[in-house]
Amino acid sequence: MNGGTRVDKHEVVITGLGIVSPYGTDVDRYYDRLAACEIALKPSPLNPESGLWVSECDDFRPEDWMSDKVIDGTDRFSQFAMAGCSQALAQAGLSGDDLDPIRTAIVMGTSMGGTRAVERGQHLLETGGVEAVPRKLQILIWPNMAAAQIAMAYQLHGPCLTVTTACAGGIDAVGQAVRQIQAGLADVAITGATEGTGKVEFQSALGANSLAYGMTTPNTDPRKACRPFDRDRTGIAGCEGAGMFVLESRQHAEARGAEILGVVRGYAQCADAFHPSSPNPSGEWEALVMRNAQREAGVGPTEISGVYAHGTGTPKGDLAEIRALNEVFAERIATLPVTSLKGHMGHPGSSASAMNLVAATIGMRRGEILPTASTVNPDPEVQFDLVLERPKPIDVTAMQINAFGFGGQNASMVLTPD
Repeated sequence: MNGGTRVDKHEVVITGLGIVSPYGTDVDRYYDRLAACEIALKPSPLNPESGLWVSECDDFRPEDWMSDKVIDGTDRFSQFAMAGCSQALAQAGLSGDDLDPIRTAIVMGTSMGGTRAVERGQHLLETGGVEAVPRKLQILIWPNMAAAQIAMAYQLHGPCLTVTTACAGGIDAVGQAVRQIQAGLADVAITGATEGTGKVEFQSALGANSLAYGMTTPNTDPRKACRPFDRDRTGIAGCEGAGMFVLESRQHAEARGAEILGVVRGYAQCADAFHPSSPNPSGEWEALVMRNAQREAGVGPTEISGVYAHGTGTPKGDLAEIRALNEVFAERIATLPVTSLKGHMGHPGSSASAMNLVAATIGMRRGEILPTASTVNPDPEVQFDLVLERPKPIDVTAMQINAFGFGGQNASMVLTPD
């Protein structure tokens, strides 16, 4: 795990953002629709009467971002990553010709990779026989293919890595990209997380399993599908999307006159080592990872202006995070603004924290923190200021973003405006 004495390293800044979401592929529009508490969830297309809710990137058109040849050889999760990468590079003012092919790292996070393609391939085999199975199935499914496709698109030959730490994958991918720059192995990093689980024409085994496993509870109201930190929360709803970033060493960014959107000051990760799907109910390891991220950032709890929580809307997951937040921020807990975006759009796996990080970066620059949609009655154990209904203006010193995943994967990151 990380933590300990802060050391002098290459300072890492954010210069580009990209998004693929149920709200579209423009980062400012994405943020504005979150700020308006717009609920992206809709009835499950294959089971509209089931009471299950999902949110999908309905407006995403891969042909807007890549050639037909690339589309034919990529699954949805890779396409999302490539579209988000294109946006982030454009905002950073970088083209492929500007990237040093050896000194540019790629680090991607994904929980599911091409699981959708595997399920579809099996469905086609069973319904149409061997000849119906896609010829390129192998290259559709591998989780590293999002990173690999970006490398091929821009002819990059530096570090090219994929992180699969469940729902902590977004923060872990960005954190590991930060480490590449801090270690002097790269000047620029393309990073983020992606999940492309929607748009299937058959019943998904994983979708059915989320109900059987008790991860979600059918209901007739999209505002009750996922209610982070609500006393009546009943589970998650499915989502897909990607959050992408261009990171640079400050020296590299300033040398070319790039606009700095934020600074990654601290990152930490550790393991619960408790249970395959449930967090340690004490929240002690989630508390540790938050403290370690703060320690690396050189800030204390009173200097954190707000927290983008993991906040899944599950009874056990939320309770552990509530207890961790109450403990870490005890000296100022009543004044700590906290939010979770899963009430807006559900849970996009490893992309959740990357999409949170996009929102946190924009909100930090606007001097506010987004609200927690769908939540009405905060859990009695909540001691912090759970932001509801509308964005809350804040004086930003530093923002903290949490990500906790199956297997006890814990990650946290601290950003500052500059």
